[in-house]
Amino acid sequence: MLARVYRDPMDTFRQFSGELDRMFNTNAAGYSDTATDWVPAVDIKEAKDAYEVVADVPGVEPKDIDVSLEDGVLTVKGERKSVTKEEDTGFTRTERAYGSFYRRFTLPDTADAENITAKTEHGVLKLHIPKKEKVLPKKISVEG
Repeated sequence: MLARVYRDPMDTFRQFSGELDRMFNTNAAGYSDTATDWVPAVDIKEAKDAYEVVADVPGVEPKDIDVSLEDGVLTVKGERKSVTKEEDTGFTRTERAYGSFYRRFTLPDTADAENITAKTEHGVLKLHIPKKEKVLPKKISVEG
């Protein structure tokens, strides 16, 4: 007796997508492995008066993090230094990622770029992006 096998039509698409990723040497987050060694997890939330970006960057010194803003794009990049392996330490396996990371976020027009603050605490980078005060609509008179 033959059993009926259900096949998800998206499996073929996922497999093709994975092959393209491998072919172009990109990771799951869409970054080329040659441009970044690891990608920190990021949460973004919006409050009434601000946006907050929170990134997990354990083991990264604040001096090794660069936050910049250009043309409405917020860039966070940095590097986690690798631990020097010595012969007598007994390291046999390393699972934690080391090296450079790079993330970019397009800010909405309501973001107040002049007052962005960044701080780290316990391996977490917190970016506070205030919102601009809402500008009231301006009435434009029509001459006739």
